Amino acid sequence: MFDQVAPDFGVVESPWLTDAGRELRDRIRELRPLIREQAQEGERIGALTPDVLKALDAAGIYRMTMPVEWGGTALGARDLVEVVAALGEGDGSAAWSAFVGVGLRNFLGLQPELIEEIRKDVEGWVGPALVGASVFATTVGDARKVDGGWMVSGRWAFGSGCKHARWAMVGIAFDPAEAGGTGRGVVVLEREQFEILDDWHVMGLSGTSSNSLRVTEEIFVPDYRFLDLAEFPPRLDRIRHRYSGAAFKQSGRALLMTVALSSTAITLGMARGALACFAEQAARRKPFTLPYPSVADMASAQVATGRAQAMIVLAGSTIERFADQVDARTEAGLEFTDEEESEISLALAYAANLCEEAINLLQKTLGSSTIALSNPIQRFVRDARVVTSHGAIRVDPLAEQNGRRLLGLEPFPMVGAAVPQRGVNAPGPPLG
Repeated sequence: MFDQVAPDFGVVESPWLTDAGRELRDRIRELRPLIREQAQEGERIGALTPDVLKALDAAGIYRMTMPVEWGGTALGARDLVEVVAALGEGDGSAAWSAFVGVGLRNFLGLQPELIEEIRKDVEGWVGPALVGASVFATTVGDARKVDGGWMVSGRWAFGSGCKHARWAMVGIAFDPAEAGGTGRGVVVLEREQFEILDDWHVMGLSGTSSNSLRVTEEIFVPDYRFLDLAEFPPRLDRIRHRYSGAAFKQSGRALLMTVALSSTAITLGMARGALACFAEQAARRKPFTLPYPSVADMASAQVATGRAQAMIVLAGSTIERFADQVDARTEAGLEFTDEEESEISLALAYAANLCEEAINLLQKTLGSSTIALSNPIQRFVRDARVVTSHGAIRVDPLAEQNGRRLLGLEPFPMVGAAVPQRGVNAPGPPLG
């Protein structure tokens, strides 16, 4: 996708796309045949295949948001959008695994002792170091304070990447009258401390191993592996003073916006992948009804292709524009306001839905040949629906939040403009 056009009509890339980001993006594009070839097997086993996991790890996907001091590349927002979208062109589950990795740098806001413990423990590990499950959810695990730590039990949903990870960060609720704090927090568990449930049987993103995690009998978690949720935002903001690389110049708010950008980049990549698959298949398939030599010769297919392209270009321009804004403001030391963040979150969610609409249009235009499980287009359809069903990027709730502000009503308290602040009361209806 181009950003500016020079007088000689050459493409001028975004100034925020770095050599490291470009190199990783191109490496991922070279892996696209492998990723797409093994996507169906990944769906069957409910996780990335060993070959794909090793290839992504070797390419540097799980190091792209880690500090330079850890051997990571600490990529900025535009780089991440490019890389995640490139993965999405091959398979949504592979792209989702990269998106999850973007958010995992949040654990660098935890206690220093824990950060160092995880760093040492995952040296040479293939896959993500840590996954998160039900951190901000309405239903989390239970914890009670004891000397030196916490006794924890519970069940946590959507632990994306859990089959490949060494550690897990999970949400807990506790009694603030006994332990102080807000009553909501997170704890970090070692792999041996939790059970992975066989419950990820879903319509899309089946290869993400987003299983539930469970601790049936109470386990002890030391204090240094706990953090009250209220401490998260300021700690995330302080990360930038500790580590090197573009990713660690970001404020806490910019970091959360980068996570949103990365999630919507999944659908952008899938839409681009679906368009490429459609063009290849339409040229060699004959239409069932009209007497054209191929689907590609049909005027209706040509119109659908053009419309899909327009949707994808518009969505890509929106996502890339805001990724550039995050990098530009980070470099200039400028912050986004609450209103801007909320507006951008809505625009990104709308862009993701526009990509889904383009994928659906292409699938219906090509017809029944796309319903075979071996056809990547049907997987793009199902995976896109799951991405746009994610609570943090659903259009209507984000539209309501923006609508409240525009109509002079107090917005709901949110984290990253899309996730409710648990333990904070929502504004009531106006009096009178």
